Amino acid sequence: MKALLGLGKLLAALFWGAALANLVDPFVQPFALLLNLAGASVLLIHGVELLLFQQRLDQCPRPWVERGHVLLFGIFHLLALPETEEPEALPLAPEQA
Repeated sequence: MKALLGLGKLLAALFWGAALANLVDPFVQPFALLLNLAGASVLLIHGVELLLFQQRLDQCPRPWVERGHVLLFGIFHLLALPETEEPEALPLAPEQA
């Protein structure tokens, strides 16, 4: 699982590299437009992930660094985060007759 997450992060980094290269020196049309649309869509999806997993990210020791990683790598970084500790449920008192 760890290898797949690493591969996903590598592919995401390559995608963002291509998107930035397209902004500096645009590719041939229609690829430049398509890559810009794909980059905007992925950025929007990663923003939604930030909103959905805000509580989990707040529990991390460095929440702003983790948010930056989620913006870059999305779900690949979220799946690599350690599980959060949920508070233990208090045992219910037996019903009195």
